[in-house]
Parts: sequence; structure tokens; C-alpha cells
Amino acid sequence: MLKRHHEFFKSLMLLSDLVFVSAAWWCAFWARFHSGLLPALEGYVFNHYLIAWLLILGAWTFVFRLMDFYRPRRISTHGREFVDLVKASLLALLTFLGIIFIMRDLVLSRIAVLLFWCSSLVFVTASHVTFREGLRYLRRRGHNLRHVLIVGTAAEVRQMVERLTWYRHLGLRVVGVHLTERGGDAIVPKGVRLIADRAKLVRQVKSGGIDRIFVTLPLEQASLLPEIQAWFGDEPLTMHFVPNLGALAKLRGSMEEFDGLSIMTLQSSPLYGWDAIVKRTMDIALSTLALAPAALPMMIIALLIKLTSPGPVFYRQERMGLDGRRFVMIKFRTMVQGAEDETGPTWAAAEDPRVTPVGRWLRRMSLDELPQLVNVLRGEMSLVGPRPERPPLIEEFRKTIPAYMLRHKVKAGMTGWAQINGWRGNTSLQKRIDHDIAYIESWSVWRDVKILTWTLLGGFRN
Repeated sequence: MLKRHHEFFKSLMLLSDLVFVSAAWWCAFWARFHSGLLPALEGYVFNHYLIAWLLILGAWTFVFRLMDFYRPRRISTHGREFVDLVKASLLALLTFLGIIFIMRDLVLSRIAVLLFWCSSLVFVTASHVTFREGLRYLRRRGHNLRHVLIVGTAAEVRQMVERLTWYRHLGLRVVGVHLTERGGDAIVPKGVRLIADRAKLVRQVKSGGIDRIFVTLPLEQASLLPEIQAWFGDEPLTMHFVPNLGALAKLRGSMEEFDGLSIMTLQSSPLYGWDAIVKRTMDIALSTLALAPAALPMMIIALLIKLTSPGPVFYRQERMGLDGRRFVMIKFRTMVQGAEDETGPTWAAAEDPRVTPVGRWLRRMSLDELPQLVNVLRGEMSLVGPRPERPPLIEEFRKTIPAYMLRHKVKAGMTGWAQINGWRGNTSLQKRIDHDIAYIESWSVWRDVKILTWTLLGGFRN
């Protein structure tokens, strides 16, 4: 029954994609030759575009089927599906162009082909997002469900049950759990059936009422996995292994394959590839836009500093950024000249006598940070990220605070998740680290936008 339903959905999604691909082709044809938006091109042969359309349908069907694009994606993200869609669409386009090259007789507008591919990507993406959201809506209401068993140690099983219960849109209904250890019955969530007897568990699986099994164990008990697999023999169901990496996994982990070897990355920066390009583009664009309206206020601030306190306008200080690299951070000077000559590197206190009257106002409004827009343009900092610290302080922190240096897996920022939550200056260092790590683990463009918005709405208040 499930297989028939799955084949129906696959056929439905393929048909939907072909409809939108067709719409993209004929929209591109209209835009190129009949919209008046582009220079007129005479002498095109309509039959060539009709034949090309049929070839496109064939190429898209072949490639999307070949890449198994319509496989179940219950626990996959929109982002992962979009990346797969770009790859499949690009391969389908190359297949289509290869066929045209071999045929030689078809004469097509290159602009029309480019417009088609871009619009098809937009149309098909919108179609898939709509389709997935529709499925999620149905699953929240008890339709299109898959029955799941969870096998593992008590704490991990409980966590897995809570996650699957919370994310109801996945449509994964937990029908039972089996504990690999004794004495953990008390923490099995209410309403979940505990199957203590292994033979009974195996019988239920073999009866055909289970679609998936999640095996969740601490990493030190991963050796039990082959034994658990053997319980169910060659039953045609999907099995997932969810290891609890505990203290080993500090940042986003990933699994890759290299020549038959499985390589698990325990800690890495979430910003690579397109994510890094998007964040850097946003930094350049927004900091450039901010410098124009900030120019006059910065000139006034510079004049006030010069008139009210002897010494330079700017304060340059060595800080540590991405991957532990050092750079010179620029700020408006807010303290008297030579403030740390006797004390060495220390944080400013609430009523620090070293702070000038103008500097106190600048600190309250965080306007002393404005020159760091130059650091952002140079690529030394980002608009959003963990605040940079001085190397001497970092050498102390890394000895006493576990995982402190993980905050250097991304660029330092002008503002950050810790700062908008009140953890800045002379406040709890551990709280700041926790917020910085949480930001890195859950980074997204949308989160950066929210942090920048909250910073601006807060009026740069400290």
C-alpha cells in the first residue's frame, strides 16, 4: 500500500514539474520574441522551439528519475532539496544542450534558453515548496503518516520521541520503543508503548506494521548496532542510526564518504560555499549602505572627541578573529589616552573613571563601534558574529573555559546573539560563550537579519 502511494506521489510530482518546466519554456519564448522587452529577432522557426520543448520534457524526466529526485524527504530540509534541484536542473540542461549539439539542425535563441532555465528553477522550486507545505499540513492532521519504532538507551530514546512528537509535520508516529538497557523504564514518555521483550519487538516488525526504525545510542555503545540490525534480518524497512555524540560534537557535524570510508566531521564552521558567499555579500552591501548616512554623524563624533579630550580620534587595538587570525580593530576613542598603560588589558567597569564624558555617551549608544564598518569592508569582521577579544585575554580564557576557541570558527561581528540578549562588556563570560556557540550552530541569513534588526530597534543601546 505504501509503495503504491509513494509511486503515485512520485508520478504526481514529476507531472507537476513537467507542467512548470513547460510553462517556463513558453514564457521564455514569449519574453524573447513577443513581449517587446528584448530586441526583436526575426526569422525564428516555431517548429524548432516545439521540438526543443519535447526534448526538454524528455531530458528533465530522464535526469530527475536518474537522480532519484522524488525519493522520500521527510527528514530533509528545504535547503537540501533546493541544492539537489539546482544540480538536477543543471544536469538536465546540459543533457538538452548535448542533444541539440548532436542534432545541429535546431536553431534556438541563447537568451531564450537562459531565460528558460532561470525561470524553470523558480517555477519548480515554488512548486516543490508548495507541495511539501501541503504534505506537512496533512501530516499535522494525521494523514500520510509512517509508523516508527525507536530502539536505544533510555535518555536517547526519550529525546528522540520528544523530537518526533514536536515535529509533527514529518508525519513520523512513534508506535513503540525498546530499551537496550534495564532500569530506564521510568523515563519513557507517557503515551508511548514500551516493548520490553525483544521477541515481541521482532514479531511486530515482521508483521509489517512498521515503516522505519530509529536506533539511537551513545557513541560508546555504537558497537551494538550490528546486533540490532541482525534482530530484524532482511526486513524491507528503513533503518536510521542516530548517535549521541555528547561532548564530542561542538558545532555542526556532517558525514561524508571517501573511497568507501565514512568520515564524520565533529566540528566545522557552518559558513562555507554559498552560505559564506551570501554572508560576505550581505556584509559588503549593508556596510557600504550604512557608511553613507553614517558619514556626517561620524565626522561630528570625531570633532567632539578632538575638542574634549587630548589624543587621537580613533583607538586601534589588536583583536583575534576567524581561525585565530589577528587584525587591528578600529573604534572611536572613549577613554583617556594611555588608559591601560598601568593596568594592562582590562574590561571597562560600569562607572570607569578612565572613560571620557563623550566616551560615556558613545558607549551607551554603541556609537564607538561605527568605525568597525571599515573592518567589515576589509573582510576582517562581519556585521554579525561573536565579539572579538584581545589576544592576552583569549590566552587566559582558553585555559579555563572549555570550547572557548570554537567561537573563532566564524568572523567576529559588530553585533551578535550574545549582545542583543544583554551579555556584553563586563558580564558573564560563560553566558556569552554559550550564546556565541548557539549562534554558530544555528546560523542562517534570516537569523543575521533578525539580529541586525533588533540591534537597530534597540537604538544601539548598551
